[in-house]
Amino acid sequence: MTRVIIFGTGKFAEIVHYYLNEDRDYKVVAFTESSPKKRKFLGLNIIDFSQIIKKESCDFDEIFVAIGYAQMNQVRSKICKEIIKNNIKLLTYVSKKALISKNVVLGKNVFIFEKNNIQPYVTIGNGSILWSGNHVGHHSKIGEYCFITSHVVISGNCTVGSNSFLGVNSSISDSTNIAEKNLIGASCHINSDTKKSDVFINKSAINIKKKSNEFFN
Repeated sequence: MTRVIIFGTGKFAEIVHYYLNEDRDYKVVAFTESSPKKRKFLGLNIIDFSQIIKKESCDFDEIFVAIGYAQMNQVRSKICKEIIKNNIKLLTYVSKKALISKNVVLGKNVFIFEKNNIQPYVTIGNGSILWSGNHVGHHSKIGEYCFITSHVVISGNCTVGSNSFLGVNSSISDSTNIAEKNLIGASCHINSDTKKSDVFINKSAINIKKKSNEFFN
């Protein structure tokens, strides 16, 4: 059983704690933060991150950095890089309910939720998060510290640049290159190469100012 410390005490950390506790291969033994303001979270001790770096904390095997997409994933990136620099092992987790080809290459601190379908010859860089129900096509490359939300389609032979965010139900056409630090909003369809730090949004649904019961009478 792998003993895990989770960095963070937010909602993402709570979700990670739930998934790892449901998986009998893992045991969460503590949480950690920089200069924590409280002592416990979900009944477990919160250890000052400085003690982790100095290796003065409790016994553990791996750390998972459960920080979301703040500042285009740069907060998570900074913490992961510091952990790597100090030769501490980062956890990569793949749900047993995900469908992942055998030759997929995964970096450190990757978290892949249930019902992801990842085809052959895909590479996923350090610190990238794939929430539930995505499709990643063959020969595609997801860079470091990306955040892929839910029901995203990345077609075959695509590149997603580091520190990018792909919103719910967005889609990328085959052989398209998404540059680094792109923000692809919910339901956007991208079919041509993008530039660094591009932002794409889709129009919201239109409220037609009628009451729902008018359609059922």
